[in-house]
Amino acid sequence: MNFRRIVMFTCIWVLGLQTGFTQSIWKHGELKVTADDHYLEHSDGTPFFWLGDTAWELFHRLKTEDIRTYLDNRQKKGFNVIQAVIIPTKNGLHIPNAYGQLPLTDVDASRPNSGYFKLIDTVVQMAAARNMLMALLPAWGDNISSERPFFNVASAYTYGKFLGDRYKKSSNVIWVLGGDYPAYTVRHDWRPAWRAMAKGIEDGAGKAVLMSFHPGGTMWESALQVHNESWLDFNMIQSGHSEIDQPVWNTVTRDFNLKPVKPVIDAEPAYEDHPVHPWPEWNPSNGYFRDYEVRKQLYRSVFSGAFGVTYGHHAIWQFYSPKYEKINHADRYWYDALNRPGAYQAGYLRKLIESRPFLTRVSDQSIILEGQGEKGEYMTAFRDTARSYLMVYLPVGKRIVISGTALPGKKLKTWWFNPKTGKALSAGTKNKLTEMEFTPPVTGPGNDWVLVLDTEGMHFTTPGKMAGQ
Repeated sequence: MNFRRIVMFTCIWVLGLQTGFTQSIWKHGELKVTADDHYLEHSDGTPFFWLGDTAWELFHRLKTEDIRTYLDNRQKKGFNVIQAVIIPTKNGLHIPNAYGQLPLTDVDASRPNSGYFKLIDTVVQMAAARNMLMALLPAWGDNISSERPFFNVASAYTYGKFLGDRYKKSSNVIWVLGGDYPAYTVRHDWRPAWRAMAKGIEDGAGKAVLMSFHPGGTMWESALQVHNESWLDFNMIQSGHSEIDQPVWNTVTRDFNLKPVKPVIDAEPAYEDHPVHPWPEWNPSNGYFRDYEVRKQLYRSVFSGAFGVTYGHHAIWQFYSPKYEKINHADRYWYDALNRPGAYQAGYLRKLIESRPFLTRVSDQSIILEGQGEKGEYMTAFRDTARSYLMVYLPVGKRIVISGTALPGKKLKTWWFNPKTGKALSAGTKNKLTEMEFTPPVTGPGNDWVLVLDTEGMHFTTPGKMAGQ
């Protein structure tokens, strides 16, 4: 693509931006996978960046007024996808929701309880009114993937068809099978039941719908278990809560390059305020994941090629309150966790990505010439295919050297974006060199930065700001 076409493309893209997070997503149509099979966009071609929040127990533990509080809070922070499960872990078949309703009448998969699903209907509508998608898990994984599963092939299809039919007119629903469990192991193969549920959803909806599979940890990622399933539209990984600086960048890169090509997302990185300890103990002896540890994983997955990312808070997914026993050492109630720093910072990431053309992103580690580190200091870089800009994420502020030849032109406009605050500082316009040295404003651990370089002549906004702000 020549330089003039870069400018024309970029100007058209910038003019299409709206202020902040206020634009309506529904006027652009339903979501679909892009032509290159790496990202998501609306039916009219409008790009979509997935910023999810983990709310597994939303339908099970909260009443409408608390759900409204939660959704309002998440909408203001820029979240546009809520991940929630309809039937929780198998005990959820016998424990009523906050209104005393069980999901199934007489624990019969062919008899969904309308009283239970009325709340889900309401929440789907509430989310749509806030321009948010619902990524719905029909049932937590152990309802199928266990030695004594609740669903079999026949009942999984029946239940799936009920769900597809009930929500076929809800354009803000995406389906996610699985839920922390594998699709198969060396001893058991539950894929026939998952296939039946997927087919039931599509038959009930009367059309193909976006669908994925939420895995349990790094051994059971969807790409390793169900990548070639016809119903799987995009892959999910769970980099999880057992290890600080788990190398999510390697997993995303692997999945990005698989054939057939499918989008990939980290649907469960480390929860903020979750104990750092391997499963199943998860005790606080090694401390907790705080915003810095969470932030590093969010950025490095997106900068490696993920089409978005899901944030999570340990108290919020379970909606821990005095009514319930805490799970895995939650250290605060859910309503006290709504405004934790990591939630704000996840929104800053979305704004940063959306401030530039982002459906043409490609990971390019060759941009980094000096300064690359390992684990906590591992940097990730990408550019767009038009070479109109590039970004480098530094988990630790330090001197780096990058390749100026990654972008065309004679001069480069440079910025330092602060992931903690969402603010960008101009570093001036510099003459392009083959090797270019940069040092962020503040260095050392805990001080992560994004270096942003724009090709000469681009009329981008300040990184992290939308047109008109």
